[in-house]
Amino acid sequence: MANKRVLITGAAGFLGSHLCDRFIKEGFDVIGMDNLITGDIKNIEHLFKLKEFEFYHHDVSKFIHVSGPLDYILHFASPASPIDYLKIPIQTLKVSSLGTHNCLGLALSKGARMLVASTSEVYGDPLVHPQTEEYWGNVNPIGPRGVYDEAKRFQEAITMAYHTFHHLETRIVRIFNTYGPRMRLNDGRALPAFIGQALRGEDLTVFGDGSQTRSFCFVADLVEGIYRLLMSDHEQPVNIGNPDEISLKDFAEEIIKLTGTSQKIIYKPLPTDDPKQRQPDITKAKEILGWQPTVNRAEGLKITYEYFKSLPQEELYKLPKEFIKAK
Repeated sequence: MANKRVLITGAAGFLGSHLCDRFIKEGFDVIGMDNLITGDIKNIEHLFKLKEFEFYHHDVSKFIHVSGPLDYILHFASPASPIDYLKIPIQTLKVSSLGTHNCLGLALSKGARMLVASTSEVYGDPLVHPQTEEYWGNVNPIGPRGVYDEAKRFQEAITMAYHTFHHLETRIVRIFNTYGPRMRLNDGRALPAFIGQALRGEDLTVFGDGSQTRSFCFVADLVEGIYRLLMSDHEQPVNIGNPDEISLKDFAEEIIKLTGTSQKIIYKPLPTDDPKQRQPDITKAKEILGWQPTVNRAEGLKITYEYFKSLPQEELYKLPKEFIKAK
């Protein structure tokens, strides 16, 4: 009997590459697709020798063709950090609108179940805490973060439209801050930024007064939650994240202790529309999927720090790569 086949877009990215690993482990044939604007082929090169894996270098914002049957599609192609989507705002909008539309059309033609990677950013700068799936959010559509926030909100809307109008089997995961090996040191998010600064002997930069909060989920836990959601019968959005909330000031102090750096914390102005609080309500994930995180932050940070320490020295000083100019 032939293996089931899954298409994973954004396969060379942080989350996409871990999903490729998981589905190979589960006995699937995996097709990875990525245009490598923010992804890195090094994240999946260990899979190239496997007959169960093939890679398409392709932009999902353009028409997608995949030969043969498909059982599942996971749409994870998207810039996911401010340094990315502020540099390439047009592609950010395209990949979650045109790209999602293309993936949904492919899923419909193949009779495949499709899961889309949404985000806690659909909640914007939330006025409800913690954030439940029923909260509609507080988003500035024309602010600097709007290109990402509204792209993801549209992605959810078109996914549900295909579900209700075409009766397509769809799943929506709302991902909260995730970390682990294969994150980019220069992607602008707090965790790799803090560790990178510590490794370079620089002061750690906290924006605002550091009272804003985040909740960090280790990548292995996230992948488990995504897999369970895909295989479930639940069609509404589900939060997947770790509700263990911490202020960014306290988090920076944790990184200083972890890395043993003698550097101090410095403060800079808070970016526009930066969320003040971020904590998932994971009641649905617990009740519907039987899922909750199992890796505590101390354990996950140790693994992640060891990964960053193992990178070549030049990676520590590499500036964010130039992106293709938006069209």
